[in-house]
Amino acid sequence: MTPVSSTAPHGQSPLRTVQVIGGGNAGSSAHVRSLAAGLVARGVRVTVCAPVEADHAYDFTGVGADHVHVPRSSDPGSVAALRAACTEAHLVHAHGLHASFRAVLALRGRRTPLVVTWHSRAHAEGARARFLRLLERRVVKAAAVVLGTTSDLVERARRAGARDARLAATALPGPHREDGQDDPDRTPPKLRAELGATGRPLLLAVGSLEHHRGYEFLLDAAAAWRRLDPVPLVVVAGEGPLRAALQRRIEDEELPVRLIGLRDDARRLLTAADLALVTSRWEPRCVLAQEALLAGVPLVATAVGGIPDLVGDAAELVPYGEPHTLAAAVVRLLADPGRRELLRRRGARQAASWPTEDETVAQVLSVYDELTEPGRPV
Repeated sequence: MTPVSSTAPHGQSPLRTVQVIGGGNAGSSAHVRSLAAGLVARGVRVTVCAPVEADHAYDFTGVGADHVHVPRSSDPGSVAALRAACTEAHLVHAHGLHASFRAVLALRGRRTPLVVTWHSRAHAEGARARFLRLLERRVVKAAAVVLGTTSDLVERARRAGARDARLAATALPGPHREDGQDDPDRTPPKLRAELGATGRPLLLAVGSLEHHRGYEFLLDAAAAWRRLDPVPLVVVAGEGPLRAALQRRIEDEELPVRLIGLRDDARRLLTAADLALVTSRWEPRCVLAQEALLAGVPLVATAVGGIPDLVGDAAELVPYGEPHTLAAAVVRLLADPGRRELLRRRGARQAASWPTEDETVAQVLSVYDELTEPGRPV
């Protein structure tokens, strides 16, 4: 790979960057940790501005970055803390809409270039949706470059008025902290027994229990699987506001579904699964989809957001909100070991085509070099 410069304009000092995150999105936090590690290894000075809880969870300081605690809110105190942290930065890189808006406020009146990465999009309706669109327009017009992790996010940024929007090379970061990595009591057979899936297929979904995840349709589909012998068990790892409503349905309708709450061993759970399920209304570069293909676990997913581009022909894709189609796809796949093996082979091929962490860092550094060239307008 061609080395990318990490010096500031005129070679005066190493490039100093500030990475801004809100701490609420696991995917963006993991990405920033990976990016910080790669930048530091190339001689870039990196400061990560994030809530202290995010540093505890993702250990930005452990990869050589500095950490400054900045709360998630956009109140004057948080903005002032961020502004102070950005004082000597050659460039600021914000991840996510709310973190980007705080960066816009903090950089007001300065000529420091701002790069924004959109990893996902907020799910809202009514007045809140209109407010978020206003934030999007404010952010993209202030940003020198907007990087979107999917082509539809890039198009969304362009529609909102971005002067330069590009598709981001986004690797799946490696694990940094996951309990039970070497625990002999957490082998796939023992995990299946723990989850109640001994002698029956295990289907795994991972994600917050919110409307946009489509779990209501997953429960509808699970009702159709009860006629199979043995009956597949659906395990959902995640927490959220719909838990009580979903649990009531599971109990009232006697559905073969278990809600197991937040888990820090999602990769290990996946190794015990027969199928992985994604039923969302929209997803960016879905981590579960990536993990499933890497682990050789056949995937059934909704054809939304960045999923089709991500998985290619290596998954069974179904429309969002059609439980009968979802149920039929799962039933067919469970009954067809040849098809499952084909998806495993295609998954390995597809995963090999994804950007590496080195390629992700190289792309970001090339953007940084463009924006810090002497004489370039900001």
